Amino acid sequence: MATNNTNDKMVEGNKLWGGRFTGSTDPIMESFNASIRYDQRMWKADIQGSQAYVKALEKVKLVTEDEKDAILDGLDKIHKEFSSGKFIVKSEDEDIHTAVERRLKELIGVPAGKLHTGRSRNDQVATDMRIWLRDAIATIRTFAINFMQAAVERAEREIDILLPGYTHMQRAQPIRWSHWLLSYVWMLKRDVERLDELKSRVNVSPLGCGALAGNPFNVDRNFLATSLEFDGVCPNSLDGTSGRDFVAEFLFVSSLLSTHLSKLAEDLIIYSTKEFGFVTLSDAYSTGSSLMPQKKNPDSLELIRGKAGRIFGQCTGFMMTLKGLPSTYNKDLQEDKEAMFDVYDTLWGLLQVTVGVISTLKVNVKACEAALSPDMLATDVAYYLVRKGIAFRRAHGLSGECVALAEKQACSLVELTLEDLKTVSDVFEEDIKNVWNYNSSVEQYQSMGGTAKTAVNKQIQDLQSWLGLQQQTQCD
Repeated sequence: MATNNTNDKMVEGNKLWGGRFTGSTDPIMESFNASIRYDQRMWKADIQGSQAYVKALEKVKLVTEDEKDAILDGLDKIHKEFSSGKFIVKSEDEDIHTAVERRLKELIGVPAGKLHTGRSRNDQVATDMRIWLRDAIATIRTFAINFMQAAVERAEREIDILLPGYTHMQRAQPIRWSHWLLSYVWMLKRDVERLDELKSRVNVSPLGCGALAGNPFNVDRNFLATSLEFDGVCPNSLDGTSGRDFVAEFLFVSSLLSTHLSKLAEDLIIYSTKEFGFVTLSDAYSTGSSLMPQKKNPDSLELIRGKAGRIFGQCTGFMMTLKGLPSTYNKDLQEDKEAMFDVYDTLWGLLQVTVGVISTLKVNVKACEAALSPDMLATDVAYYLVRKGIAFRRAHGLSGECVALAEKQACSLVELTLEDLKTVSDVFEEDIKNVWNYNSSVEQYQSMGGTAKTAVNKQIQDLQSWLGLQQQTQCD
């Protein structure tokens, strides 16, 4: 019996759940079960939660003031050890909660055992994750705004550059380079707004929900929420301990953001080829070939495009984990953290590289202008006829006949003579020559959101105003 008691004490000392068990855990299971390898990055959040919780315990007289002070002092020391890189994770530390409590016991002894009173790792880990993700969202948001600022500055500076706009990868209509660039800024603006909406749902406290049924000692959950800068508390303890909507939503919002970055990367990959030559990437964001000396590869953009798939995979995988779970906490939910951390780390890199690419690439104006072709003005011919009083559907057909006539005569659309055009319609007059101008083409799109200079400038002004508000909010 003495040996069994010793073993019981050893197990209980190493694990937060050891008292029920008399045998040791298989070493393979120990490793399989442990999450300390990745969840230790939440050490700061874990300490913050414990600091607030011991104060709540003192309010209901479950620890004395001296015990509270001892625990807070010990947690401060642990914080300093982590901050300085001196904290030593031991093999028996199953997770960050175990590691912190184990070290606290080494530092202050018996009072450390009171810290977990009424608290479960179920509400503890959910609290840690929400604190960590709240801060992570703020970082991602900052990087997204950095991209927006860089792109808007570039759009304002290069507003006079024209290039082909594409549909179905075919030349369609002339547009401004700035108009194309701003289309991605508007996408990122929506992403930032989604992050803001997500943060409000993340910033709700589950601390005090216990394992699933709640806290039996009447700890003040509103006090805990306020202490940890949460906006409120989870109203249902079952949902509070097991709900991972906030993780799934972060993974989805990140997937959509990375989709936008991937689309941008794909456009720039195409535009940087010798076949297009619209842009040249900085050497800082390009690589070469180990065999072909002439190659300058857009690896930065290809990795942005490729890593977007990694983020989608984490989102899809975690949704599959969630879909079959019974209510309240199950160990499957340990998968939430690796997905969350990996997506954050990947997106952190994607955004910074994208900002670098956009800030340093060179636009080859002559190549952009040379790619503008007369056939892109076919729609303008239809608009010309509409302004002459012809219904659009008929005007569209007549413009198509003009294109067919040019193909038959092996010339471009603008090389058709007035006599040629009159064989299609008597409505054509000398002023048709005003249509054969790319600047005139883009300038007709002056309505809100169009590619005319005034419309693009309006977009720039609106985005600059919005970005200014974001900077002001951040400073406040």
